[in-house]
Amino acid sequence: MAMKRLTKQRKAVLDVVQNARNHPDAAWIYQEVRKVVPSISLGTVYRTLEALVEEGRIIQLARAGEATRYDANPTPHHHLICERCGEIVDLEIELPNLLAMASEKFPELRFHSVSVEFHGLCAKCRDDALSS
Repeated sequence: MAMKRLTKQRKAVLDVVQNARNHPDAAWIYQEVRKVVPSISLGTVYRTLEALVEEGRIIQLARAGEATRYDANPTPHHHLICERCGEIVDLEIELPNLLAMASEKFPELRFHSVSVEFHGLCAKCRDDALSS
């Protein structure tokens, strides 16, 4: 999909996601964008997020049973999900080529992508656990 023009609303949504220190969900993004564009609707925020994902400007983090979250870092990377507080932490680490390995082991299947998710404790929760 071609990049669309950055309207005031689109720019506000993108700025909020890019400046978030977490991986926010649409409801949080909506509340923050309303501080800049009070007339924006939740539907517009959802449509804008979908368009930004399609354009490759942000990525979507979907987990079963949880609200979809958004990440301003569209480059390939992995995440740690904190088992205590739910924080999502970006991990910039190299892994072996899992797609190639799976394709070699299972030639009858066709793979399109792979997602690796780490589970553990974020730095704050780890420190809290050590001090208790």
